[in-house]
Amino acid sequence: MDIKSITTKPYLDQKPGTSGLRKKVSVYKQDNYLENYIQSIFDSLKGFEGKTLVVGGDGRYFNHEAIQVVIKMAIANQFGTIMVGQNGILSTPAVSYLIRKYEAFGGIILTASHNPGGPDGDFGVKFNTSNGGAALEALTDAFFKRSQVIERYWMVDIPDIDLSQIGEQDIGGVKVQVIDPVCDYADYMQEIFDFKAIRQMFQNGFKMRFDAMNGVTGPYAHRIFEEMLGAGLGSVVHGTPLPDFGGLHPEPNLVHAKHLVDMMYSSEAVDFAAASDGDGDRYLILGKNFFLNPSDSLAIMTQYIDKIPFYQDKLYGVARSMPTSYAADFVAKDKNYPLYQTPTGWKFFGTLLEADKATICGEESFGASSLHIREKDGIWAVLFWLNILALTGQDVSTLTHALWQKYGRVYTSLHNYEELDSDTANTLLNDLKMRLPALKDQRFKNYQILSAEVFNYTDVVTGEESFNQGIQIYFTDGSRIITRLSGTGSSGATLRLYFNRLIKDPTKLDLDVQLVLKDLVEVASEILKIKEYTGRDYPTTIT
Repeated sequence: MDIKSITTKPYLDQKPGTSGLRKKVSVYKQDNYLENYIQSIFDSLKGFEGKTLVVGGDGRYFNHEAIQVVIKMAIANQFGTIMVGQNGILSTPAVSYLIRKYEAFGGIILTASHNPGGPDGDFGVKFNTSNGGAALEALTDAFFKRSQVIERYWMVDIPDIDLSQIGEQDIGGVKVQVIDPVCDYADYMQEIFDFKAIRQMFQNGFKMRFDAMNGVTGPYAHRIFEEMLGAGLGSVVHGTPLPDFGGLHPEPNLVHAKHLVDMMYSSEAVDFAAASDGDGDRYLILGKNFFLNPSDSLAIMTQYIDKIPFYQDKLYGVARSMPTSYAADFVAKDKNYPLYQTPTGWKFFGTLLEADKATICGEESFGASSLHIREKDGIWAVLFWLNILALTGQDVSTLTHALWQKYGRVYTSLHNYEELDSDTANTLLNDLKMRLPALKDQRFKNYQILSAEVFNYTDVVTGEESFNQGIQIYFTDGSRIITRLSGTGSSGATLRLYFNRLIKDPTKLDLDVQLVLKDLVEVASEILKIKEYTGRDYPTTIT
């Protein structure tokens, strides 16, 4: 086996965001671009020689070529075993579980998650460490620093490896194990949830629709929902991973899953519908004529987690990202669970989970998970809801209305201004930061500002400090505006605005969300000077 040292030159733009290095496919196709970044990862790690590396992706465009590069470079860099999903497919949650189950050194996931795919779409590379979670900032900073000075990478000169057949190959003393991407993960889900009760619910006539959006969860959904739980053939749609996601945008929200939403608000609605994104770490839940907000979903899962035997001796606490509404806070207080508010980015939940401080965690961007792995997990969230429905015999709307009747409804919405000029977006936020002290006690429409501050975070386990994680503006009536820049885009900047307003009047729990938040949205536009800085009258998306 011929191991070659190949001369290269640095690219200066390989700084990872909150979920790895995401760029346009055209960027990744530049000479040595992918190779540079993979070698920068390997050069920044220690002690992996002879160890196991898990490799997989969501099947998006460029996945096939990229996974061959990663495997060949891993062989050249002297990993001992490379575990890869059949046809290069592995969901992000499955990679996290496989790393933990087989005590692997880490994993490389080829995904841009919920970002669009295809030749003109996005591609991404993420490294997960031995606990199954995404690399923390200190490590991703090391990847970036190495990428700035890299002069060579290691590669083996061998033909492409056949990933279509399950089995083990020996390549120069390195084991390449091609595995069923679903089997281990599906078995684990049976340990967590009451599959017997869920199967009985389907046998009693319960109907569901799961939309895999032509992403990675298709094979998982066919196996788990249709075959293992008996949901029936046809319950899973868009179930084949496609390089361009079949023209769909693989983000499970009200905008990009509109076809599923429309079905559930029509005469063709089934009892329960769900969707997941490109790499399987996000989820959407719908009932008949009812959309379940992710913040409310986290609150209800917190209500019922003690009813699932797997968790009954592991009830440590609840964690939510700062932009996620405070609906779960009421439940956590009621159940005497410690509550943690973290910055956006799943890695911040990781230390809490590792230290047995949190059992369940979630974020408003359609992500939730628990201590079972160290990534968010879309299929897990859907199974959690199926388990709740089987236990209670109630539907999604009834359970959510019960939450609102008890604690009030936190009306919440996210407005995104996408593909802004980065300098413009940063100038807008910097100007707002300068004006924060003067905003206290000011009145806009019927809202008086209670406090306005930058959100900084100190990890309660590690003591690590994270600064400038968003801006929070609280009003005297309990309403809240949050703004931050996204770290998951591949080009430009996305300005995110989050709105929360608590309504306790039991006669006002079914109002139109945007109507309830209309004045708050106008206040935010005035405070942030959005039109002045961006020239935009409206956000790109509203969810």
